[in-house]
Amino acid sequence: MNRTIEWRVDADAPKSEELMEAARLLREGQTVAFPTETVYGLGADARSDEAVARIFEAKGRPSDNPLIVHIADRAQLGALVLPWGELAERLMDRFWPGPLTLVLPAAPGAVSPRVTAGLDTVAVRMPSHPVALALIAASGCPVAAPSANRSGRPSPTLAAHVAGDLAGRIAGIVDGGAAGVGLESTVVEIEGETVRILRPGGVTAEALREVAARVEYDAVAAPGAAGSATAIGQAPERNAPPRGPGHTSLSAAPAVQPAADTAQAPALSADAALAPRSPGMKYAHYAPRGVMELVQGEAEARRAYIQREAHAARARGERVGILTFDEHAGLYDADDVISLGSLSRLDHAAQALYAALRAFDDRDAQRIWAEAVPETGIGHALMNRLVKAAGHRVVRV
Repeated sequence: MNRTIEWRVDADAPKSEELMEAARLLREGQTVAFPTETVYGLGADARSDEAVARIFEAKGRPSDNPLIVHIADRAQLGALVLPWGELAERLMDRFWPGPLTLVLPAAPGAVSPRVTAGLDTVAVRMPSHPVALALIAASGCPVAAPSANRSGRPSPTLAAHVAGDLAGRIAGIVDGGAAGVGLESTVVEIEGETVRILRPGGVTAEALREVAARVEYDAVAAPGAAGSATAIGQAPERNAPPRGPGHTSLSAAPAVQPAADTAQAPALSADAALAPRSPGMKYAHYAPRGVMELVQGEAEARRAYIQREAHAARARGERVGILTFDEHAGLYDADDVISLGSLSRLDHAAQALYAALRAFDDRDAQRIWAEAVPETGIGHALMNRLVKAAGHRVVRV
């Protein structure tokens, strides 16, 4: 096992000797984890095949999953992508630096093909975290960076989470404190005057609608999990046939599936058949080690179902966790009841989600039931992560 260097960098004064050392390692083709305003990323020089390969090796990440390239200045963009349109420019003006990733046509040879997973597009964003911006600028290279965790694990929002997953597997960790948003960036592609959300995240559909004439969801990002692309403010078609591989909807699932059955079945992914066009579109993500089930429905029926299943699991000798909110936490009886805060502040819940999932692991929870949230604003991105964390085990009561 190799030694992983850890540096503490003050976000108010990031240009330190420690940060310069981390930037040097990036220039030399090493992997360095660093904070962004969303989650911690695992960075490497996006132009180097060898450096990018170290990301996949450290994470155990499938190589057909593209990576996001992080830049510190708009001037870097011209070397990475082909000329972009006016709508892309407006999105950059409004949301950069910040948690928005744009999928744009890649300039030939600009980045390693390992970054694009063989696609003719590249996902690019400019983070707003001062430590991330200073590190990228000091490195002098575009930085490919997925979340700094073992593939499939909850994303890290603290340097300690990174160390728990990757110490000994990467060259260094820049500790810049807690991430802010707590969920990954929103990933979009542009088609004419339409912005299509490939992965919901820190920039909401409502905010995008303030810039673009039309915003729609890709199948695997749509509210309700994986329904057909749906325009914001436009009701989805009822009983519409699937539009292709992966275009299925969780709304077609049975009202209630017994928890014992779902525990025995493999985690199902409605997007498993798609070739991913951006990060977050394929594979199980964000999952705790215990079997997790997400429960939707009217509040009282949902609580009754969760408590009944929790009692049955405990009777079988399993350690049980419940992921809930302040308004309901006192109503549950389980080994571990973790609240994400108030339902009235889903932005706070987003910040707390990944740490909560890791806490269940620390407490060896074998079965976990989680309450669904309203899919408005940041709640849509929160539900997207909960569905994936549950391996698409979703019941409605």
